[in-house]
Amino acid sequence: MSDMKGKTLVITGATKGIGRATAEKFAQNGVNVAFTYNSNKDAADAIAAELEEKYGIKAKAYPLDILDTDQFKPLFEAIDEDFDRVDFFVSNAMIYGRPVVGGYGKFMKLRPKKGLTNIYTATVGAFVAGSQEAAKRMEKIGGGSIVTLSSTGNLIYIENYAGHGTNKAAVEAMARYAAVELGEMGIRVNAVSGGPIETDALRAFTNYEEVKAETIKRSALDRMGTPEDLAGAIYFLCTDEASWITGQTIVVDGGTTFR
Repeated sequence: MSDMKGKTLVITGATKGIGRATAEKFAQNGVNVAFTYNSNKDAADAIAAELEEKYGIKAKAYPLDILDTDQFKPLFEAIDEDFDRVDFFVSNAMIYGRPVVGGYGKFMKLRPKKGLTNIYTATVGAFVAGSQEAAKRMEKIGGGSIVTLSSTGNLIYIENYAGHGTNKAAVEAMARYAAVELGEMGIRVNAVSGGPIETDALRAFTNYEEVKAETIKRSALDRMGTPEDLAGAIYFLCTDEASWITGQTIVVDGGTTFR
């Protein structure tokens, strides 16, 4: 297996859900972790301290508003002060609640200048801005791996999910373009597309119980997905075992898109 010790992961939105599970997965394997949070500094600092104590790695939290893509440059400059390298970047943070009003709902209710634009910025814009900064650092050390989170909501119909689903399709396409252009730097770029995963973001859906029941019904494994299910796939794509995988979307959905 790959020796990951001493390398550094930068991940957006790692205080809970998929981000938290991913940060822990990398830390378990000796990877230092720089992660972002939206508003709760105390909770983020506590997670960083816990990762350091539990796994003997370096971890630090940084504030970031993913709706302001201009913040990525100073974010990475701050990370440069604390870490000597960037090997992996995971674009994970997502928005829900008030910022997606106008972007979450039936097609005829979508409002392009409101929530729909916010979802694009948080999904595609944040991936582009973060990956550009990460790639500059990765090039200096001979390469690295970038992973963006996607969703099978761009493959199958999920009620009220048009705004999110179409932007997940867009970020997968952007990842393929990035993979071609960053390959000469030794940088691989992939996406991990999850079926409905048990997270706060999913629980915020107005039809959460229906989505959960349908997911379990469709799954060949008769259960919902967990953050840890996606964390394992993300980690694998950053290891040397995945050294010839780039420009791909790995679907982690318990078989739900087939049934």
